[in-house]
Amino acid sequence: MSDDRAGAEIVYGAEECHRHSIDLLEELGFPKGVLPLKDLVECGRVRKTGFVWMKQKAPYEHFFEGANSRVSYATEVTAYIEKYKMKKMTGIKSKQLLIWVPIVEMSMENEKSSKIYFKTSVGVGKSFPTTAYMTNEEKKKYLEQST
Repeated sequence: MSDDRAGAEIVYGAEECHRHSIDLLEELGFPKGVLPLKDLVECGRVRKTGFVWMKQKAPYEHFFEGANSRVSYATEVTAYIEKYKMKKMTGIKSKQLLIWVPIVEMSMENEKSSKIYFKTSVGVGKSFPTTAYMTNEEKKKYLEQST
């Protein structure tokens, strides 16, 4: 086990990990659908440093219709977290034109932010509507609040 995982709270199993990842996204202020990982087997968090990781049984690709983008998730996804931000991310790539580009950061201004900003390893970023990553339940609530 590497040093960045020292003192970690770790949960195992699909249900526990799913709950853990959803709670984490809510705590950070992100929509619940932004990390659609499948068959999670282990999730960990080091509160002192903000380091988190999520391991799934196999790599997974997801197409976000609202953002019109295909995203690939490796067997292990890691990040350092703070409110409205995940940085130094590993294990996530987005397909831009014909090339897979590593995503190293995602952030929002605040919980009412209408956009999520994703930054690539070459420093170029792109923002997408927050609603593109919301669950149907979240979208419904969001639309009710904005009317």
